[in-house]
Order: sequence, then structure tokens, then C-alpha cells
Amino acid sequence: MQTQVSSFPKAVKNSKGIPVTICHGDGIGPEIMRAVLDILDAAGAQIVPETIEVGEKIYLSGNPSGIPDEAWKSLRSTRILLKAPITTPQGSGYKSLNVTLRKVLGLYANVRPNITYAPFVETAHPDMDVVIIRENEEDLYAGIEHRQTDEVIQCLKLVSRPGCEKIIRYAFEYARAHGRRKVTCMTKDNIMKATDGMFHRMFREIGAEYPDLEKEHFIIDIGAARLAQTPKRFDVIVTLNLYGDIISDIAAEVSGSVGLAGSANIGDQFALFEAIHGSAPDIAGLDRANPSGLLLAALQLLVHIGQSSVAENIQNAWLRTIEDGVHTADVFVQGKSKTCVGTREFAQAVIDRLGQKPAILQPVAFNNKPITVKTKQYQPAVKKLMGIDVFLDHKPRDPEALGMTIKKLQTPNLELQMISNRGVKVWPNGNPATFCTDHWRCRFKGSGNIDHNHILELLAQLNLADFDVIKTENLYTFDGEPGFSMVQGQ
Repeated sequence: MQTQVSSFPKAVKNSKGIPVTICHGDGIGPEIMRAVLDILDAAGAQIVPETIEVGEKIYLSGNPSGIPDEAWKSLRSTRILLKAPITTPQGSGYKSLNVTLRKVLGLYANVRPNITYAPFVETAHPDMDVVIIRENEEDLYAGIEHRQTDEVIQCLKLVSRPGCEKIIRYAFEYARAHGRRKVTCMTKDNIMKATDGMFHRMFREIGAEYPDLEKEHFIIDIGAARLAQTPKRFDVIVTLNLYGDIISDIAAEVSGSVGLAGSANIGDQFALFEAIHGSAPDIAGLDRANPSGLLLAALQLLVHIGQSSVAENIQNAWLRTIEDGVHTADVFVQGKSKTCVGTREFAQAVIDRLGQKPAILQPVAFNNKPITVKTKQYQPAVKKLMGIDVFLDHKPRDPEALGMTIKKLQTPNLELQMISNRGVKVWPNGNPATFCTDHWRCRFKGSGNIDHNHILELLAQLNLADFDVIKTENLYTFDGEPGFSMVQGQ
């Protein structure tokens, strides 16, 4: 079963074709992009490339985003980007350009088909055909990190209800549009009961609106293991950002090679298409790179802009090339492959086979059925302040002494309930074997109705006692349900 992304948002065509922003990238990027553009041109793709410079060169010129203003201008105009791999320089201060593009352009859905091409590309799972749909904007990839003490650094995991709803609805709509039978959700809500728990809960709620599709849920660790061992049991997988990033590469490798995998990043107004592999600077300029991942991403782009017939012609020629044993070094197997070729020669082999179809592998046939995601309006919950978690940088590793001291500083309206260290309760009645760092969470609960003035009074008391308050989190209920997690050992 062949897959593709939706044709929404619609591209704007001029007399020469549809303008598409092109990023040639770093490392092997310029080589594989040239090969892909040659194939698209030979097949008659009606696109007008607008080249932009982003990536390593821009970073090193002093632009910490890696994207200059003229690149943003092109993207705002075309709304479509075909991007070769880029290099993010090592070291602090450089944010991932991929993450920046996805978040700034609202590309909430990452769509990665993983298909095997056995027996022509080696794989232990010849009947694999899995699409991974990954939330693309939030989760730990919000990139909000703080060093809070000498010993502890924090990374915030942000998961929103609109973010969950959009990606889950997209997955179900995708499955329905492409004749898929099942959608699998993967989370870690046995541990992260609030964030991943919301994702799982919304999967159940939204899934009930699609009675024609099978639904199932896996905890991400066993789900990833099953995907690696028995991928044919899966069809469409929807998951959060970090998990989706990891299992997408697992699936691509299981299918035969990461070098064969392309992806689409879809939003309400913009779309980005790219290979999933990196810039591979070790083989840059050697004419050894496989352009297939970027080519298959470009075919998703063609379907997206309504040029399905061109995409079909190219992909069938590509399949015939693979069948004929014309392989690049990453998938070449002595005795099975016939010819080991470089980047340029592989592109020419595909061009030479335009108009042909595979003899053994299934020819592709795309459709342009658009995917539209409509989210619901929710009634705001009744929110009530219940207390506060106060985080301290405190060096003596004696929870009993700390608890007794803090207890004396509590106010009439806010009482100290417990102290935890790295999420484990250490006071009262902690276990002496529990290892403690210099990062302490003190939970205060309110007696009666409390407001922010009561919290300020408590913080003033801690400040007068010279405690280093590094962070606070207000504790709320929403429609009477706690909006905060319990503590391990509580």
C-alpha cells in the first residue's frame, strides 16, 4: 500500500509552474539535491525552484538561527520547502534549524512512510509498510532547559491539548484517506501520567469518532521493541515528538536503510519535505551518497502540490532501478545487487527508466485526497489555586534537617506537606538510602481558600531565611481534579 501526504495547503502556481523554495544543505546535501532536481526536471515536474542559503555557513557567519531574512522571505512566499540535510555546528549556542523551521512554520505533523523493497534491498521484514505520524512542535523538543543548581539541569516537557488533538486527528484522517486499517498510539503514560496521559486520553476520545478503524495503544518501550521485531503488525503509528523521532529511525533502518526514507512536515499554511538522514560530511564530495531519501520526499512534495502523475512516473522508474540491481553503496550487497553506482549515475539510471514500471515490486498509484483537520472548542475548566511547589538550591544533604527548618517557616495559610529530591519523597519519613542532590522540592498545600498574596507571604519568609528559591510551580485543580502529579513514595 503506497502512502502520501495531503495536498493542503494549496500551492500557488504561476505561468512557469509552482514556486518551491529549495535548500541545498551541507555535506552531501548539494550532491543529492542536484540529483533530485535533475530527475524532477527530466520527468517534467512543473516547479520553479527558489534557492536559499541556510545551515552551517549561516550559523558560522554569526546568525544563531541558521536562517537569514531572505530565506524567511522566500518561505513566506512559496509556503513549500524541499530541504537537503544541513549541519548544525557542534557546541552550545546553536539551535536545531529543523526544529526552528517546524515550530515557526507551524508544521505540526511529521509524516514518515517506511516501506520495504525486498528482495532487492536487504531486510528481515519484507512485508513492512508502516507510516509514523509524529507530533512536531512541542514535548521535550520545546528545548526549554535551565541549569538550576551545581548538580541539576532541568528540561521542560510541554504537551498541550490543541497539540495532541491536531496530531491525533491528523493520524486518523490520514489512515482513513489512504485506506489504512489501524492506528496505534504510543506513549509512556504509566510514568508521565499527566502529559503522556493526556495524549493517550485524547487518542481514546478522538478514536471513538472513527469506528471504521482499529485502535490500540502501546507503552513506547515495548511498542518500539515490537516495531523492530514484528513491524507488519503496525499500520499507522501516532506518538509524541521525542518518541516519534526515535521510532522513525528504527522503522527506517528495519525497512532496509535510513538512506531510503523521506519525510513530510505538514502544517495549516506551510509544508517542508526532507530526507530523514543527516549531512554525512565524511562522504561529502565523493559521489557516493544515496539520493533516494530526498527523492522520495520530493515525490511527496509533488503529490502535495497536485502533480501526482509526475510523482508516479518517477517513483515507478525508481522502483525499476532498484529492481534492476542498480544500487548505491549503502544498500549494495555483493551477489544480490548488480551494479554499485554513485550519486550522479544513480540519478541517470532513474531518468533512463522514466516511463517504465517495476516488474516485481508493486507499481505506485497516488491520489490527491486532501486531509483537513478540524479541532474542537472546549469549555474552560474551573481553575482553583491549591498550593505551591517551591524548589530550592540547598547544599546540606540532610532532608530531615531541611524539613524541620522549612516547617518553621510555613505560614498559617500554606502548610509544608512533603519534600522530594529528584521526584522521590525524602521528608517526612524518607528512606536513608535515597540519594539526594542539591535540588529540593518543597510542597505546600493551602488550608481553606488561598490566593497569590499567601504565596508571596511564604516566599518572603523563605527569602528572609536566606533560602535560594530557584523555581516555583503553583498547584491548581481543574474542575476539581488535581493538575499536578503525586510524588514517588507519597
